[in-house]
Amino acid sequence: MPDSSEKAQSDPSARAPMRMLLVVDHALFRVGLKELLERRGVEVVAAMADWQEGIEFAVQDRPDAILLDLQLPGMTEVEVLRELRKRRPNLPVAMLTFSLQESDLLQALRAGASGYLLRTIEPDELITSLRDMIGGNLVVAREFTETLTRILRGELDVSRERAALAGLTPREMEILCLLTRGKSNKLIARDLGISDGTVKLHVKAILRKLQVHSRVDAAVIAVEEKICPRGDMSG
Repeated sequence: MPDSSEKAQSDPSARAPMRMLLVVDHALFRVGLKELLERRGVEVVAAMADWQEGIEFAVQDRPDAILLDLQLPGMTEVEVLRELRKRRPNLPVAMLTFSLQESDLLQALRAGASGYLLRTIEPDELITSLRDMIGGNLVVAREFTETLTRILRGELDVSRERAALAGLTPREMEILCLLTRGKSNKLIARDLGISDGTVKLHVKAILRKLQVHSRVDAAVIAVEEKICPRGDMSG
């Protein structure tokens, strides 16, 4: 049976500490997480709240992995992850979250997450999961074991369009379905009892989340994915 020194020579991850970048917007949680990781031998190369600064750091300093936990106005974690993928395509990124929503997991995986872990994870399990992720494995919270099995069996659709639609809020979905009927912002506002400006903001968010440039493109996706009844999109 090989001793620990032989294991360290054959397994680089056993002798070298993980170099981890934390991008966590909650200050108290960020400090606590940094201390927790460092006490367990992880080298936290930086811990920051600004996602743009985090992306630049990831490109320049090249950490082994990123632990991402953000609650941003106007920018979702998935959108930050997509930006990271553009700059560092092969960098393992684990999302740390409270969400138990299956749709959030699907969006994260479709955007290229290497890990999807819950904030309630035990410290030692977190370290093991991060090592597994850096080793090239997909790590997902045990609460999603059944969901992951269904994905691997092809029972869940993880297409970009379906995952993006799952990320819409109930109000955004309602407005999207009205778009498939060719309704203008003014008519949508009247139907829903909200202002034109509020509708405009929702439409802007829908286009951003679906990664399309026009109302018609968004409506086509909704109809093709059978999210909304087929409507007249000529208006």
